[in-house]
Amino acid sequence: MNSLKIKKDDEVQVIAGKDRGRTGKVLTTDAKNGTVIVSGLNIATKHKKPRNMQEPGGIIKQELPLDASNVMVVCPKCHKATRIKTEVSASGEKTRICKKCGAEL
Repeated sequence: MNSLKIKKDDEVQVIAGKDRGRTGKVLTTDAKNGTVIVSGLNIATKHKKPRNMQEPGGIIKQELPLDASNVMVVCPKCHKATRIKTEVSASGEKTRICKKCGAEL
């Protein structure tokens, strides 16, 4: 299983595709497929048929997965899209570091 440097609730910016330049918050990550779902980005329109009286049909807008390679984490300190560096402390704890300003993510 691959590990992603992007975690849930990270602020990310899309760097490729139809939503290039837009930012959003990561809702879910899928390390097995290397994808992330970002709120408000990569929206698809689905037509849903009503199955019973309690479940209405209609047109539903839904976020679809983006490839993790097409998004970059936005640093909360410098507010720029950046790559992530991982440092291991003396106690063996891993921390994610912004490559541009050196702030801990």
